[in-house]
Amino acid sequence: MKTAIRSAFVLTALVTNLAFAQVAATSAPKKVMDGFPPSKESQVTFGNYRQHPYSQWAFRNAGAPLNVLMVPRGGNIYPLQENIDGDIGKIQLKDADGKDKTVDQILYENYTDGYLVLKGDDIRYERYFNGLSRDYQHIWFSATKSLTSTAFGILLAEGKVNLNDSPAKYIPELKGSGFERVTIQNVLDHSSSLDFKENYTDPNSDFLKHYGPAMNMARVPGGRDAEPQNTEIYGIYDFLSKFIRPNNKEVAGDVFDYNSANSDVLGWLIARISGLPYDRFIQQHIWSKLGAEHDAYTVVDRAYMGIATGGFNSTLRDAARFGKMILDKGRFNGQQVIPAEWVDASIKLSAKDKEKMKNNERYKGAAWVAYKNMWWILDEKKGEYAAVGIHGQVIYINRDADIVVAFFSSQPVASAAGNNSFWSKIMATQAIARKLQRRGEK
Repeated sequence: MKTAIRSAFVLTALVTNLAFAQVAATSAPKKVMDGFPPSKESQVTFGNYRQHPYSQWAFRNAGAPLNVLMVPRGGNIYPLQENIDGDIGKIQLKDADGKDKTVDQILYENYTDGYLVLKGDDIRYERYFNGLSRDYQHIWFSATKSLTSTAFGILLAEGKVNLNDSPAKYIPELKGSGFERVTIQNVLDHSSSLDFKENYTDPNSDFLKHYGPAMNMARVPGGRDAEPQNTEIYGIYDFLSKFIRPNNKEVAGDVFDYNSANSDVLGWLIARISGLPYDRFIQQHIWSKLGAEHDAYTVVDRAYMGIATGGFNSTLRDAARFGKMILDKGRFNGQQVIPAEWVDASIKLSAKDKEKMKNNERYKGAAWVAYKNMWWILDEKKGEYAAVGIHGQVIYINRDADIVVAFFSSQPVASAAGNNSFWSKIMATQAIARKLQRRGEK
């Protein structure tokens, strides 16, 4: 298991992308945003917001360094009952380094910002760290991809789109790009075989020169000064249509190769087919129906289009409400929000689905068994799967145990490739699921 864990960590940069070059703070201040005005050393900026410890403040205040649009809540708040189980934090397990720890210790030691266990309507465990509280929104990063896929299922159920079609059928601007020859199902499964890599270290790469600035989530000199009239690639949609080319050495649909551009195309499809901006579609069809306590918001690109690949922000409790809707097969508070068939489709794996990941050498020995419809699958028989984002953002679903676990983090290294912080928290989550399942709690 330990070997698999470490192999999985090597891959986590791909597992939870939307990452840019991760640079550790060379002289971290003792406090962040210290003083009025803050000292120069403690100031959070667009250039350092993903560096630890600045990230502990920035991830719960993403609207400061980044541009955002509100996603308003709607209706009455759906009540969650505080039925705290004092034994959960005391659960003993071995962490990813093989050391004996309790759940509480693992969360405290591994940069957790917030952690919540939901069983039915009962909050069984809830902890906050690093300034986060139940009323603060926190960025999801690439866990957003699973939300985007969930929303897309609505259009599919309405008969407005076919998974076997090319995205270019609905978005003519994609003709001639790497997305013309693929199917929408290839896009959902990140098996579109694109000739484009998310290169975070080469300043001359297309990724850092064009995609990062268009996304407006990475600092590139002059990037925020661009105007539509003086740059060919202004927003994400420009990049997708003008820079992405096919990898002709591969057959689309054969190999899993995680690429954030796929999720951006899915977000574009949602907007183009529905006639609503991505953020408005999410608000009208999902967020307003979850009885959320708070408004959410989404980071936007330079063109002020919602970033479907990693820009969503919400409170931890509201993230758990979303997870509960998924656990209950798209049904929430007596209403079918998402077609149950679409929720089920994400964990109905074919042999081909599993082969796609095995066909990529980088995923040999990974703990994930597949990636389907923008969800990471741990065990399809148990219904155990997750939405995952860089720096340790997770919405975990376990049908067998009938629980949802949501947690936010500010791990110093996005991918956790050099440490086991991310996987220790997943292991703690699985230990909680086993404990509650053995008790037979409903």
